[in-house]
Amino acid sequence: MNHFSESVVEDAALGWLAELDYAIKWGPDIAPDGPQPERSDYGQVVLEDRLRQSLARLNPTLPADA
Repeated sequence: MNHFSESVVEDAALGWLAELDYAIKWGPDIAPDGPQPERSDYGQVVLEDRLRQSLARLNPTLPADA
């Protein structure tokens, strides 16, 4: 039976996303206490500002409240 560690899965996912031209950021940099925080605490799993920016970019004709 094969067992995968979290780091093996994470490294594979990051490699795949990098091949798709996604920007990869180091977790501690965007952590609540990091130099460029993108969440208020570790319980916040969705990076809301990043999601809203992407939705606006992908749907430029929709109003912000949609």
